[in-house]
Amino acid sequence: MNLLFFLTPKQDVLYIYEDFTLRQTLEKWANQRFATIPVLKRNGEYVGTITEGDILWGMKNLHGLDLEASEDVPIASFPRRRDYKAVTVTTDMPSLLQAAIDQNFVPVVDDRNVFIGMVRRTVILRDIYNKYGATLDKPRRNTYTHA
Repeated sequence: MNLLFFLTPKQDVLYIYEDFTLRQTLEKWANQRFATIPVLKRNGEYVGTITEGDILWGMKNLHGLDLEASEDVPIASFPRRRDYKAVTVTTDMPSLLQAAIDQNFVPVVDDRNVFIGMVRRTVILRDIYNKYGATLDKPRRNTYTHA
């Protein structure tokens, strides 16, 4: 199976640009339920990911930060604890599944490292459940016998 079957395209993904300020990031992220989002360069190249925790710890370490000051704080100045590893569109399913084990979503890039979308772990699990769930829901018979 091809990973494009699972792809959520870039236009349907919440992401920020690395040159956003903290205020722009918070405004774009407002009312969203994602704990981690992709960070891109303006040319679309994938940079990494940023988490709510990265922002909270960054705000803690910037003493005296208020909302007005957030207009001058570049989001690129926030240290990121970890970046989600991206895969290319030609990645095989075992490699995609391995990445999904460790990440809530897997960023997908083209051969120039330009972000084209993501594969969410829940989409993969839903597909597996739809294929195998019916057999998982059936009660199992005991196959052993008492002596």
